[in-house]
Amino acid sequence: MNLEIVSRTGTIFHGDVKDVVVPAAEGQLGILPGHTPLLAILVPGTVRFTQADGTEHTFNTTRGFVTLEDDQVMVVVDAGVEAEQVK
Repeated sequence: MNLEIVSRTGTIFHGDVKDVVVPAAEGQLGILPGHTPLLAILVPGTVRFTQADGTEHTFNTTRGFVTLEDDQVMVVVDAGVEAEQVK
């Protein structure tokens, strides 16, 4: 599954991931490969994901939206910064 996180200032992250969790307006939304297409509004919070090599990332983000189609996840936020990285 491919994830791209972008903000007004440019790309924050782009790469292959195993899973993604985003702060949707209705609550935490988990995305795994093969998930049905979606469009969701994001609230300020934490985007978490695991890269294909097992590295876990956490980004604090502002409001935005997420789209998913054909295992291509696009997270668009006003701003975001990496909180921590765990291997």
